[in-house]
Parts: sequence; C-alpha cells; structure tokens
Amino acid sequence: MLKFAFSGAPLDVTELAAALADRSCGGYASFEGWVRDHNEGQSVTRLEYETFEALAVKEGERILEEARQRFGVSNLACVHRIGALAIGDLAVWVGVSAVHRDEAFRACRYVIDEVKHRLPIWKKEHYRSGDSGWVNCERCAAPSAESAAAPLHGEAHEPHGAHAHTHAARSATPARVPDYSRQMALAAVGEAGQQKLRAASVLVVGAGGLGVPVLSYLAGAGIGHLAIVDGDRLEASNLHRQTLYALHDCGQPKAELAAARVRALNPEVRTTVHLDRLGPGNAEALVRGHDVIVDCSDNFATKFLLNDVAQRLGKALVLASVYQYEGQLQVVRGDRGEGACLRCVWPEATRDGLVGNCAEAGVLGPVPGVFGSLQALETLKLLLDLPGQLHDEVLMIDLTTFSSSRMRARRAASCAGRACVRAVAEKTAVAEAADITSAPLELEFESLDAAIAAGYEILDVREPAEIAALPTPARRARRVTVAEVLRDFTVLEREGHWLIVCARGSRSLAVARELRGRGFHAARSLRGGLAALERVEA
Repeated sequence: MLKFAFSGAPLDVTELAAALADRSCGGYASFEGWVRDHNEGQSVTRLEYETFEALAVKEGERILEEARQRFGVSNLACVHRIGALAIGDLAVWVGVSAVHRDEAFRACRYVIDEVKHRLPIWKKEHYRSGDSGWVNCERCAAPSAESAAAPLHGEAHEPHGAHAHTHAARSATPARVPDYSRQMALAAVGEAGQQKLRAASVLVVGAGGLGVPVLSYLAGAGIGHLAIVDGDRLEASNLHRQTLYALHDCGQPKAELAAARVRALNPEVRTTVHLDRLGPGNAEALVRGHDVIVDCSDNFATKFLLNDVAQRLGKALVLASVYQYEGQLQVVRGDRGEGACLRCVWPEATRDGLVGNCAEAGVLGPVPGVFGSLQALETLKLLLDLPGQLHDEVLMIDLTTFSSSRMRARRAASCAGRACVRAVAEKTAVAEAADITSAPLELEFESLDAAIAAGYEILDVREPAEIAALPTPARRARRVTVAEVLRDFTVLEREGHWLIVCARGSRSLAVARELRGRGFHAARSLRGGLAALERVEA
C-alpha cells in the first residue's frame, strides 16, 4: 500500500495506522507533527496551510515510491493537513509497516524529511502580536551541514512535532531555486536544452574520485534524475580526492552521502541510491531505463561488464580511468549501434590487479577530478547533442606534462555490437571453465625461504621503489615488474615453478592468472602478499 494525501479535516491516527496493518510485517513506525504555540520567541495562535495539490500529490507519491524501493518496506502512507489548524492540531502524519523495525524507522524518517524539503506547501503563521505572513515551505527547511552529509536527511533528531514550525524558523529567508541562466545563455543550450537535461536520467557507477565531479557537475547542470551505484563506505584515505564528503562522514555509505550532497546542491534533481555493487546479476536491471551510463568504477571487470550491457541495451557509455598522473577517456555509443566498443580496443578485459589501483599505485586528488569533469562534459555533450563529441577514439592525457593524444579506436571487423559481446562472453566462459579445473592459484607459506625449499622460484613483481623501501625477504628472488611481464612473457621460463609476490597479493594473483592462461601451468601467487608474511612473523 502506498498512499499520499492532503486532508482538510482532523486526522484520525488510529484509523490511519489500521490501514497499514499487515500480518507479514513485524515492524511499524510513525511520525506525528503537531502545531506548537511558539516559534523563535513569538507566540503563535494558529496556522493555515495551502498547497498546489496536483503537483504536491504527484511528488509525494514519488517520495513514497523512493522509500519503498530504497528500504524494501511494504506499506507507506503520509497525510498532510491543509486549511486552518489550531494549536495542538496534528499537521502531518507518516506511517510505515515493514518486515523489520529498522527499515520501518528509516523509511519513516526519509519520507518526512523529503516531504519537508520537496513539496510545494505554503503556510501562514498567525502571531499573538497580530502579525502574520505566508511562507513557501518547499525547501525552506534546508538541512544543516551535518544533516546534509548524513545518509538520510535529518539524522540529528528534531523535537516531536517540530515539522509544523521548522519551516517558520527560516521564514525571513525566501526559498531559493536553482538558476541555470549561465548555461542557458549558450546558444546550444537555451530553454530547449535545459528541458532536455531536466528530462534526462543518468546512471553513475561509482561515487569516488571520478564519481564526485561527475555527480557535482551533472547535478549543477540540472539533470532530472541521477542514479548512484556504490557499495563502499567512505574512508579517511578517500577524502583528498573525494571532496564532496567530510571527515565526519567516514564509515557512511558513499552512495547515500553523495545523494544527500546532490540534493543539497540542487533539490530539483531526483536521486536514486543503489548500495549493492554492480555485477552480472544486476547490471542490466540497473542500466535499463537510463539515457547515459557513466563508468566511474576503479576496476576493469566493471568497465567491461558495463560495456557489454550498454551494447546489449543500446545505451551510451562514458568511460574513464586514471593511473597516478595520467588517465584516459572513451565514449561507447551503444545507443547508435555504431562505432568502436571497449572490446574493439581491448578484446580481452585486463585482469584486475595488473594495474595498481589508487591504494597501491597512489594518486593526486586533482587527477581523477580532471577526468571526472571531462566525463561530466561528455555526458552533457551527449544529452544536448553538442559538437565535438568523442567518437571512435580514446583520449589520453598526461597531467605531469599536459600532453595529450588521441588513439584511433577502430571498430573491429568482427564487432557487430552485440555479436562482439557474445563472442567475447563465450571465450571468457571457456577460459573460466579451464581455470576451475586447474590447480589452485594461491599458496600460503610462513616465509619465502620455505617456498624456495618447496621448489618454487620467487618472482617479485613490485615496482623498484617498493623493493627499495622493503627488499624481498628471501635468499634469492627474480625481480620483474608487471609491465615487463606483460610486455614480454618470454622473460620467464614456461615450465618454471613460479611463486609470484607483491605487496598485498592482488597484483601477484592477477599476474598468476595471466600466466596460467598463457600456458605457465605451475604459476602461483603468494596469498596476501608480503603483508601476510609480516603478520605471520609478528
């Protein structure tokens, strides 16, 4: 049951709650906002509420549906009074029934906060002094800096019934609305272009270093709907490049933090949060229904999966990746069914771990900021059909020298969009089946000398600076970087019993998989890397 309504008559809480009764639900939560007799030192005698009902009901129903999807609740209802209200009258009621109480509490809180910030409701306060005035309640109750950063609006609890006067507390400040005049002044945008952006829906996969500028600029531009996919929680080490967040946000889900920031920046933008990681089981469902997909992930598996899904569903995909001081940008036009896809440039997905991520390779904060901004720009070009769009090329920029180059991305002769994806998928399935039957890829040892005694040759694939800082703890070891191995596999003997090591085991595992696929059947990776050996010795 989903019900949003306005009422000119007093609310019967017992009757409203009874309508939510559901034997499959074990949790129930409600909110009641009452009219109180004072506000900011003034005595209040009564209130009057008016609304643009058709618009408000539609937006209220949208809020309930968002809460249902976001928290998995079964029944939601919200009723708001209109007309004249006396002191002590119930102004607004929200009720939620769910399988578990936590979902009911969270959904109830979400609904009341969204109602306060998004509905076009006008209120007239009558004071004992004789003064009175109408106030536009929509978005007047802007959250504080702390609550705007919280996963849900208003995690700092208000007094019971504060809803009726939270708006009035800021009655001296007029409601603000987004102003797109600077971009609408562009001949290529104008009113028609702004309407295109307002009607657009964009899926952003990843709310980290790339996703932060993408979300910020798309929200500022007035994109109608932004869906955010990210299963990670904010860590302090993220903040130097993910400047949308604050230090006290650490530990909170990034997607929810990002959505709160987007709403604070532009309340006109509708946000949808997906806390699950994107994978083969949910990718098509998440991608379907959006106009443009923006890949802000930090792993190759997600990038190639998005490429394949975008091709199948006919969606435009904007890709970017960064490595230390450089990065690259590519647009895949699955919506047109033409041009090169990601697999036309790299037929086989690079194994995750072969290229260091931000944690291992390091990154300066502005680097993903630059490439995320370029992704936002390309997305706006697509939606507005602006000239100069990337097409059949990969843009590469080195930010240490500001040099840039464009690599021609020719459509593979065998690529017919979906046919290309199917062929690669079949090849990958065969390779994965072969991996299942092969010997284990990872081994554990108390020391590298113990591995040598067991007949393994040690292959350290760390960078020279890493080895200089922490030499390989073994009597003898071969040192070859990941790039050198990938460039020329003949530097290693194919029949050698190689135990590959790196700092934490991710790069070594990726190299072992790559070697195994190329006939090095005795290649293994040290589980947990050198960090695991340090823990054993400690």
